[in-house]
Amino acid sequence: MFRTQLKTTLSLIFLCFVGTIFSQENQGKHEPLPKKIYNTNRITEAPKIDGLIDEAAWDAVEWGGDFTQWLPEEGAAPAQKTVFKIVYDDKYLYVAARCYDTEPDKIVKRMSRRDGFEGDWIEINIDSYHDLRTAFSFTISVAGVKGDEAVSQNGNNWDGSWNPIWYADTNVDEEGWTAEMKIPFTQLRFSEEEEMVWGLQMHRRNFRIEERSLWQRVPRDIAGWVSNFGELHGIKGIKPQKQLEIQPYVVAQTKTFEKQEGNPFATGKDNDLNFGVDGKVGVTNNLTLDFTINPDFGQVEADPSQIALDGFQLFFQEQRPFFVENKNIFDYRVTQSQAGGPYGRDNLFYSRRIGRQPQSYPSLNPGEYADVPDNTTILGAAKFSGKTRSGWNIGIMEAVTQKEFAEIAGDPDREEVVEPLTNYLVTRLQKEFNEANTFIGGIFTATNRDLDDTGIDFLHKSAYTAGVDFKHQWNNRTWYIAGNIVGSSVNGSEEAILNTQTAHRRYYQRVDAEHVEVDPTRTNLTGTGGTFNFGKQGGEHWNFETGFTWRSPGLEMNDLGFQRDADNKTHYTWVGYRNQQPFSIFRQARVNYNHWLSYNFDGDNTFLGFNLNAHAEFKNFWNLSTWFEYGPKDYSDNALRGGPLLRLPDFNVFGLRVSTDRRKKVSFNARASFVSGEDNAFHRESYGFGIRWVPINAFNISIDPYYNKNHQELQYVTNTYNGNDARYMNSSMDQETFGMSIRLNYTIKPNLTIQYYGQPFISNGVYDDFKYITNATAGEFKNRFNELTGNQITLDPNSGVYNVDEYLDGNVDYSFGNPNFSFIEFRSNLVARWEYIPGSEIFLVWSQGLTTGGDPMGDIFDELGDNVFGAKAENIFLIKATYRFIF
Repeated sequence: MFRTQLKTTLSLIFLCFVGTIFSQENQGKHEPLPKKIYNTNRITEAPKIDGLIDEAAWDAVEWGGDFTQWLPEEGAAPAQKTVFKIVYDDKYLYVAARCYDTEPDKIVKRMSRRDGFEGDWIEINIDSYHDLRTAFSFTISVAGVKGDEAVSQNGNNWDGSWNPIWYADTNVDEEGWTAEMKIPFTQLRFSEEEEMVWGLQMHRRNFRIEERSLWQRVPRDIAGWVSNFGELHGIKGIKPQKQLEIQPYVVAQTKTFEKQEGNPFATGKDNDLNFGVDGKVGVTNNLTLDFTINPDFGQVEADPSQIALDGFQLFFQEQRPFFVENKNIFDYRVTQSQAGGPYGRDNLFYSRRIGRQPQSYPSLNPGEYADVPDNTTILGAAKFSGKTRSGWNIGIMEAVTQKEFAEIAGDPDREEVVEPLTNYLVTRLQKEFNEANTFIGGIFTATNRDLDDTGIDFLHKSAYTAGVDFKHQWNNRTWYIAGNIVGSSVNGSEEAILNTQTAHRRYYQRVDAEHVEVDPTRTNLTGTGGTFNFGKQGGEHWNFETGFTWRSPGLEMNDLGFQRDADNKTHYTWVGYRNQQPFSIFRQARVNYNHWLSYNFDGDNTFLGFNLNAHAEFKNFWNLSTWFEYGPKDYSDNALRGGPLLRLPDFNVFGLRVSTDRRKKVSFNARASFVSGEDNAFHRESYGFGIRWVPINAFNISIDPYYNKNHQELQYVTNTYNGNDARYMNSSMDQETFGMSIRLNYTIKPNLTIQYYGQPFISNGVYDDFKYITNATAGEFKNRFNELTGNQITLDPNSGVYNVDEYLDGNVDYSFGNPNFSFIEFRSNLVARWEYIPGSEIFLVWSQGLTTGGDPMGDIFDELGDNVFGAKAENIFLIKATYRFIF
């Protein structure tokens, strides 16, 4: 009765929300503001880039100004005046800015690495395509730190991995501070026209009062960023500049690790010398070819430690420079929704598949040792990307990874293939229409492996995915409708396709599934997926999105993409109310409502969930977030790993996060969340605390520890049989997890920095009260299983195996291993980076890694200390040098 009333109440609330949206859609509506225009002129003698605006070249143009606040009070006059000038010659665009300040001694000169955006800064955004969707952003802080980003999706995506060559300097005087920039036309993309009009925005940050001001006013309740720029006029007779850059590198590396007696591969030390080259070729001014041969990723920060008990794969962010740069071009998330959800990371292209850890491991005889590569070598990769004058966005990427062998020391010594030669291809196209209000696009990916004579028949020989997407916006981009459809086809041996059918994502062998069945003779599997949504993204207060997304049982994207689950159809809705202007004690605040309703392709209603969350920023720059979630229906078709659909307990979630003003020398955040299931079936607690200290402008340190407790009454253990009867074994489990990230950043100069990252991590799990499922969908939680008594189950201390005498007749009916675990890891990087000339760098790196186990029954802090500081870690010392040739 309560659940029915709750569903009815929430549905009425939702209908009221939607009704309010439609009734208020014209309130606060903005007509497009007039475009401001800045007129530039060509110069014959270039200014010196020293931060002093005293050269005669700047007299060729007038000052631009009349900025307005964007934050905190949109449209109000800024506290300080800002003016700028823009001139150009055949090769460069020059920008000068004067940021007036009546208290110049209080200007904040925070230091950071490139793209740190600390302290006071001035920024220019240039839409040189004038497509109203993409732009190039150049930022210079008062401390001389540069930032640069490629802007796409009309301001919804800012790619900080873009690192063009440009020049800037600053100066502080009695009137405030000044900046000069010199931007090569080779770093911009534009069409060949006699006289061009570019989109233009100037953006200033006054750090100490956290005020943002803009040259072209952009109301915060208008959708879009780039489409609302002002215009730069007067650029005439500029010829597109073809870019040609070659950047070779060399790496010298020493690795030390624990020596293992008798193992010829574990001698305690290994030295290596490697080299390669990266390049960038301007095929046209609009289209660029990036390539890499034998890329090196030695200075990349370590992945954060994670552990998963639900059987799903873990997602790790891409950190390798070649794949990070311009990654937005190839992005094809199947579900891009405001509502979020577990399917939000699904993407047809997940670059971590390229150069992954080998997927096979050699078969060893007693007394044999193997040396297996940590990662698959990328022989070469290339990206061809850009935008044509007619509105086509083009992205093509291809990469080849080599066949990898494990060396085996035995009698005799031999080699065994652990990863085949593989070719990866991604092609992405988009076409804009209707003044960039409409686009349609497509993607195609291909993975082809040479499996001949490798013995790795469990991998797909080939895998293909394709998709078509669109988005249409109207009413000044306030309203939109969008969608995509994707399909996949994987091909391989009967073994490979059998593995795909029975994988955790789909479990075709599930005993109660009537819509799928295992076919061991198949050599191909196909599937579809997609998303359609409709929403409102502009307006003073109310916004919403509602949509539908699906993954058919046969959809498989994981050869070159990322897919968490299949066999799912979900409807979702998000409704948000926001107030972006200061009021009462707030600078801004918003409240969001979400709901999700899911089915599998067998027609089972697997999930119903509701979420309410609120976020507020106070006038003292503190932030507060809180969230509530209720799940009155939750069924899992993979919790029993091929067993029947399992009804999970209803759940409630509450969370809270508070953070202080990050502009201060000392700032902190604290967070906590609590999850509980019906009938005390589970409860989880999570606590975290972070602190950041900036003792001087050039140095900061942050420490972020967290602690989680997880108790489950039904935690999967294994599947086995008692005679002909299946036993889906579960148990109670108590898990404790502690982790901490430590970061130190010292910026000696903008081009000379030292960074440290470290993360200790431990997770212990203890299982007891073993049980097997008897009625997986019973209404009462306790009726879903039978619990084994103390006489029915015993642990053999010598073998670590549990023996079960279910019938108490003195015979062992089945056995399984002790599932207790203790996972301990410590990863760290110390990186010194010197950009000795623009685009050319030297790295000194010390990387340390340790993975081990402890006593699951022990105290996690004692176990962490004893194993991290008492064990020998692997250490890597390397020096890397690059030189960027620009032609």
